[in-house]
Amino acid sequence: MSRVLYDSTNLKHKKPFGAIAENENIEINIYVAETENPTEVFFIYREDENDTPIYISMHESGKYDSYIIFSCNFKIDKSNLYFYRFEIKSDNIIKFVGCKNRKAYIEDWLPEWQLTVYQENFNTPDWVYGGIMYQIFPDRFCKSDKFKPLPSRNHRKIHDNWFDIPEFIYDNPEYKANDYYCGNIYGIIEKLDYIKSLGVNIIYLNPIFESPEYHRYSTGNYFNIDPYFGTNEQFKELTDKCHRLGIKVIIDGVFSHTGADSIYFNKFNNYNSNGAYNSLSSPYFNWYNFINYPNDYECWWGFNNLPNVNETNPDYLKYITGENGVIEYWQNQGCDGWRLDVADELPDEFLYSLYKASKSNNNNSFIIGEVWEDATNKFAYGVRRKYLLGEQMDSVMNYPFRTAILDFVTNHDEDLFNDRIYSILDNYPPQVVNCLMNSVSTHDTVRAITYLGVNHNVPDEEKGNYKLTPEEYETGKRLFMLATFLQYTLPGIPSIYYGDEAGLYGYRDPYCRMTYPFGREDFELIDFFKSLGEIRAKHKDDFISQFSLLYMENGLYAFLRGDLLCIINVSDEEKHLENNSYRIVWSVSDNYTINECIKIGSKNCLILEGCENNES
Repeated sequence: MSRVLYDSTNLKHKKPFGAIAENENIEINIYVAETENPTEVFFIYREDENDTPIYISMHESGKYDSYIIFSCNFKIDKSNLYFYRFEIKSDNIIKFVGCKNRKAYIEDWLPEWQLTVYQENFNTPDWVYGGIMYQIFPDRFCKSDKFKPLPSRNHRKIHDNWFDIPEFIYDNPEYKANDYYCGNIYGIIEKLDYIKSLGVNIIYLNPIFESPEYHRYSTGNYFNIDPYFGTNEQFKELTDKCHRLGIKVIIDGVFSHTGADSIYFNKFNNYNSNGAYNSLSSPYFNWYNFINYPNDYECWWGFNNLPNVNETNPDYLKYITGENGVIEYWQNQGCDGWRLDVADELPDEFLYSLYKASKSNNNNSFIIGEVWEDATNKFAYGVRRKYLLGEQMDSVMNYPFRTAILDFVTNHDEDLFNDRIYSILDNYPPQVVNCLMNSVSTHDTVRAITYLGVNHNVPDEEKGNYKLTPEEYETGKRLFMLATFLQYTLPGIPSIYYGDEAGLYGYRDPYCRMTYPFGREDFELIDFFKSLGEIRAKHKDDFISQFSLLYMENGLYAFLRGDLLCIINVSDEEKHLENNSYRIVWSVSDNYTINECIKIGSKNCLILEGCENNES
């Protein structure tokens, strides 16, 4: 028998579940064993980076078996991160109650629980909820012959063969990331019906602004589309056509640095501008931090082609977020929101200003940040970040779910998986949870099929040319389908990294950025993605309902989303689960039976619906 019962994920113990709004009532109930002889119980919380605790005396509110229930209700009127614990007094002895995996234990020096309190007027755009995102790396998705690359200011190489392996340092010691395949805007337009057939309602484009490098994270001019990708007018044509299809478009905002080869820095004199590198009197000089002018300057992670900017410089801030600035211009061209590159490196002042500019132009714009860890308690450059408390971002790239999913389908540890899922759900505001960007592959990670299917001891210099054997591909594909099932059924929005749905594989950058495999697609996978897209569209309300664990054991994990029961069996054995009048809606394979008992075969997953919720 446990000495104390408290689980922050259980509504009997904490209501509401998860993060709370300012001035929202919180109810806390802790169950203390009678054998502890409790005379007083205190709920104790403190504001982040404040060591002064606030004690709330809890009152006895009932009994449960051999436990006494102690309760309290309170509100917090200031958005911030808070931490809490309990103390039990018994015979003049103080017993400390702390947290292990969100459950309570009586021990000294245990961690506290986290309580996220967000601004009471913090809302996120509901058009995102229940959606599906498609991430496009612009140079590598689709090339239309309707558009020919325009003259550029920089030296660029063009691949004649769409299926060439991207160039890297192992091929060219002078590698400058300037090899292009010339995917373009018209290529995307020509594939909009295909993208829509996957159930997609959001397209996220990696950088599209003028840049001397194929990835375009080295911005040359924030107000111009890159000449190898298209024109500003063609971008407007793209957003108009997307909107007619019910698809929103968000684009990458790279605001922590520019390119050295840019109108702003102009290190190589490719621009007819007075760049910061050219003159101390440059209008852009104060954007940058020079250590020894002009060749020694702060740059992003030591790359001298990416000089850092001072994001809080008034001129830079106005240029990006002010009237007629970058944010306003592109939203007026049909951009529906922003993915913020390296959000950790953008100071609070900049994020507040960008959020205000974006929402003032379009209150339903969507702002999502690149954060690789739990974004509610992230420290960056010595500062606790406030990304998800209101007025900074709507959401983040949900890398913690990616880690949880890929580990679970390979290592079968359902306890660790459950802990990772609930950690995010407990800490994040619910309106953020509904629009979390859930990926299993991105432009910065190994593609999922490769991660799940191959031996990872391949030397770096061989990774570009490494081809999965048929056995490796089938292994990776099978596990990838399980991972995708979780990506589509857990809270948030699934984000398809272009080509994943067609069987594209590859190691990390630049090999995760190979071209879409036109003519070489795995149509079984494409049909699989389409079927999941149809399920999400048909059951949209269920997939924006609260997540609830039903059962887990030895590689089996079952959870509820509204009226749907989602079950995955990653183990090598058939698993059984009691059937409470559910019928099948969708499955990965036919390896299951549903009678009085649900029997689900190895490496399979199911979506079921309660019979009382069906017309038949």
